[in-house]
Amino acid sequence: MEKICRLLNEALTPYQADLGAADAQGNRQLTVRDPLADVILRRTVSERQLQEHRLLIDLVDGLHRDLQIAEGRLQPCVIAALQQRQQPPGTFA
Repeated sequence: MEKICRLLNEALTPYQADLGAADAQGNRQLTVRDPLADVILRRTVSERQLQEHRLLIDLVDGLHRDLQIAEGRLQPCVIAALQQRQQPPGTFA
């Protein structure tokens, strides 16, 4: 798990990611702190998300998006509009 934590920290620089201990279901608390050590995000992540390459990439992409929202650089309504544009005509989310 130390390797995963290092990878998360590299991907989220300048933020610091910490993974808590696994609970009974194997989930871990992921805490992301800014350079001043203030908590910016807190998420519960599954063991599977941390072990499967594709799911780990999705997790990091989601964290990047959430950090942009927390920093005020991206509005949630913009994300919804972008997702709607990417859907083929006639499909619903």
